[in-house]
Amino acid sequence: MTVKIVTDSVADLPSQAVEELGVTVIPLNVRFGEEVYRDGIDLTAEQFYERLRHSKILPVTSVPSPQSFAEAYDKLAEETDEILAILLSSKLSGTYEVALQSIGLMKRKCRVEVIDSLTAVMAQGFVVMRAAKAAQAGASLDEVIEVTHRNIKRVDFRAAFDTLEYLRRGGRIGKAQALLGSMLTINPIITIKDGVVEPAGRTRSRAKAVDYLYNFALSFSRIEEMAVEDAACPDEADRLVQRLSSKFPQERIYCSKTTPVIGTHTGPGLLLVAILGDRG
Repeated sequence: MTVKIVTDSVADLPSQAVEELGVTVIPLNVRFGEEVYRDGIDLTAEQFYERLRHSKILPVTSVPSPQSFAEAYDKLAEETDEILAILLSSKLSGTYEVALQSIGLMKRKCRVEVIDSLTAVMAQGFVVMRAAKAAQAGASLDEVIEVTHRNIKRVDFRAAFDTLEYLRRGGRIGKAQALLGSMLTINPIITIKDGVVEPAGRTRSRAKAVDYLYNFALSFSRIEEMAVEDAACPDEADRLVQRLSSKFPQERIYCSKTTPVIGTHTGPGLLLVAILGDRG
């Protein structure tokens, strides 16, 4: 039986990839006051940013319920006896722990393994995609786990922000706290290292921040996958894709919107490049 892959909505996988690879995506939750929305299901990215601009209530995020994972596992267990869940960094969210604990709530018997990707957004998404492709090719669960750990070391991303204020409010700022003092005069660049948000650089203008993202892509000697993501700045994302097409085939660049859960912690204006590949 084919190994089934589970991930969470923070992986930002395009719907086409989810469908083609048969990945099960468990949504995190976004809450505006008493109203709770499942990430990317009850609230689209466009609806979320429109509401964020006008709402007096700042949104917060929460992990999926243990039952949501257990039900997904049980449903997949009807088709397979091996499941691998690849989740966003456990240092940024409790989703990994919930996914692990949920195994004990299953009604069916099935081997379920859970891996902390130590990352997020499409860097996480690429790890998930490679795992799903290995599974579709007939790899065993242990082989898919090996592929996953290998690719976790080969993904990276850089993200340009208009402001770090949303990250600060949500408590996810990590070592990028150091950039807050000069927030008004710089465009911060962040990444995730060993599961924690870290500063990667700072620029004096948005244009230079976009240059930074472009040069980040150029620093790879071998690129297997590339994604450009944005939060309510699609024109900038389109221009960056056009520019990156000189380095990587445009038709193979994944264009993705960061989900409302990510947007809660970044605000609008986030622009990022994620890559699976090698340097040097």
